[in-house]
Amino acid sequence: MKNWFGRLARQREFMIGAIVVAVCVAMTFASPYFLSTGNILALLLGLSVEAIIAVAMTNLMVSGGFDMSVGSIVAFTGAASATLLAAGWPVVLAVVAGLAIGAAIGLFNGFIVAKIGINAFVTTLASLSLFRGLTLIITEGRNISGLPDAFKEIGQATFFGVQTPIIIAAVLIIIGDIMLRRFRFFRQSYYIGGNERAARLSGINVDGMKILGYTLTGLFAGLAGIVMTSRLGAASMTAGTGLELRVITAVIIGGASLQGGEGTVLGAFLGSLLMALITNALTLIGVDVYWQTFVIGATLLVAVLIDQAGKKRSQANVGARRIPVAGARSALAKGSGS
Repeated sequence: MKNWFGRLARQREFMIGAIVVAVCVAMTFASPYFLSTGNILALLLGLSVEAIIAVAMTNLMVSGGFDMSVGSIVAFTGAASATLLAAGWPVVLAVVAGLAIGAAIGLFNGFIVAKIGINAFVTTLASLSLFRGLTLIITEGRNISGLPDAFKEIGQATFFGVQTPIIIAAVLIIIGDIMLRRFRFFRQSYYIGGNERAARLSGINVDGMKILGYTLTGLFAGLAGIVMTSRLGAASMTAGTGLELRVITAVIIGGASLQGGEGTVLGAFLGSLLMALITNALTLIGVDVYWQTFVIGATLLVAVLIDQAGKKRSQANVGARRIPVAGARSALAKGSGS
């Protein structure tokens, strides 16, 4: 039991979960409104969009990549779907078109990164600017409103008092975590992120998996854009601004590494939940809203520092285990020589 608990305590998800519980307990005493049903549902609704994207972003970062353009994809797919609806398209076709556009943008990013070999940061940063600009062109600087009620139901309907964005996020988190942990196909991402050269030599289609990772990220960002547009009842030209920073921060807090090879969907969700709790706590105790962006940036910096410290400690432990072995071999050689 002691060994089992020790292994559990070393898991990043356990650590983040413990921090989440600690924050919840502290906020229960700090604010009488924290544990209210309305506040909890509002908190979950607020993080649902980034949690949807975090599912695919986790798989992408596990393979060693990341996508800075997801916020712009959210805005562009929402604006594109709203434009098609305003032109008289059926809701189903407009939604499918929005998802296809998101997947196509991800495919575009993945092809450039995997086949042309351009750095992921440069590629997706260019896409961020490119599709944010196209969003401004489509919307002409104005929100697109007057959307059909059937489309609004996607983000505004409730089941047993819970809004659909929360349900969609929960379903995707559960499915995504199971698939990344248990399905051999998706576990190839860990091998690619851990050692890309070895993965190629072992026969893994590295380029194909990378393209798939970016395509799924674009698809999930497109879904998030549709959900956000539906929930707000209008397509906004500023939708998704800064979303990429929050998603990447959540995934890193949850245990993913910028070098790849590590991370889980559950951890990414807990990272999103922790950031949402911090933001919610700042709001409830009356901290100025402008400090929230600062806190997110500081949280990202701390998460990266923790990740780097953990890697150095692991490398030091590996080196310490190798030294005695090397020493023993040296001593054995000397003994045999004498």
